[in-house]
Amino acid sequence: MKIILAFIILCTIAFSKEIKTQKWQDGISFISFLGQQSISKDIYFNLTKEDKELCSEIKAGQKYKISYKNGIIEDILIPISEDMQIYIYNINTEYKIKLIPIKYTKFTDVLVIDIETSPYNDIVHFTHNKKLANEFVRNFNKLFNFKALHKRDKLVIKYIQKVKLGNYYGTPNILAAGIIFKNNKKVIYKNPKDERYYDKNGKSLSSMFFKVPVRYKRISSKFTYKRFHPILHRYIAHLGIDYAAPRGTIIKAAGDGRIVFRGRKGGYGNTIVIKHKGGYKTLYGHQSKFYPRLKRGSFVRQGQKIGYIGTSGRSTGPHLHFGLYKNGKAINPNSVITYAKDVLTGKTKRNFINFVKEIDNDFKTTIANKTMPYDLKHKELYSKLDLNITSNSDYVIRIP
Repeated sequence: MKIILAFIILCTIAFSKEIKTQKWQDGISFISFLGQQSISKDIYFNLTKEDKELCSEIKAGQKYKISYKNGIIEDILIPISEDMQIYIYNINTEYKIKLIPIKYTKFTDVLVIDIETSPYNDIVHFTHNKKLANEFVRNFNKLFNFKALHKRDKLVIKYIQKVKLGNYYGTPNILAAGIIFKNNKKVIYKNPKDERYYDKNGKSLSSMFFKVPVRYKRISSKFTYKRFHPILHRYIAHLGIDYAAPRGTIIKAAGDGRIVFRGRKGGYGNTIVIKHKGGYKTLYGHQSKFYPRLKRGSFVRQGQKIGYIGTSGRSTGPHLHFGLYKNGKAINPNSVITYAKDVLTGKTKRNFINFVKEIDNDFKTTIANKTMPYDLKHKELYSKLDLNITSNSDYVIRIP
């Protein structure tokens, strides 16, 4: 009997599956990572230029999962954005790689919260969503005078939240937010066209404005998050814009900011990263060399020379890979550079005003219906995020 029990235990161990969650090491390249896992580097060299650059988007400290079966790596999932991840998988002892979307669901909600202590504390108390509270304070603490608020003033927010494996996931997208006090209100709105905040009349409240960082001949690769190619039958993502130009062409800072990285950065080669106000960062990759006297910590002005076009890193020709990030999330630079204006006009303003009316109607309806059933609805909604799912499956909580 003991022999049979021991045999069963050994079989269970032999055929067991183990899942580990790791953190991406600071300074490690994707190729080095493959070497550490004893995976052939050919799977990287066989990628397209765009996919190779995406492997440079992995951030230090990023959590990823490795699944083992019988002690051998079965698959690896490494997020590169909120929407896409690198998928390495084992088929008949041969590893392959592709980009796949991250599965999640999302819901849109309108909140009306009576101020009791502070906007941050009251949002967390009502929703258990610290990311929403942080996003609100980060974006609106300079636009609203929180110290002037009184108890029972109302906080209104309309936002979109992603949910993954029973938990809040990613950065909440605040479409509009404001304070209602003494029958007055101050609300700001995110224009869907450029994702900048404006007042109800279309006057910009965002001071950040970026300029194209280089004189270019053409755009060789556009920004895309997760477009499924109908012919190649795979997802293609490119988290930036590639500006093709002759080697040695001057690269300039797209906006005022401080250099937080200057050096080699994986497939991007010689790279500079600049931190700007408002949670923005810009990335300038594939440079041939940097402009002299600049270093990490240097402050640069918009239009100041920072480097020169080249082909360092994984590049098939001279160009600048220009990336723009908001609170760590890659966004399309053209959405800011092309459409950013201090005051909206024409058709853009008319569309924005219609958007404002829609948001205001949502707030009015929610305030009118803010009764006990409304509060209970939110308690039921948010309680569904406390399921503590521990499996590594693609199961997603469906939020009504």
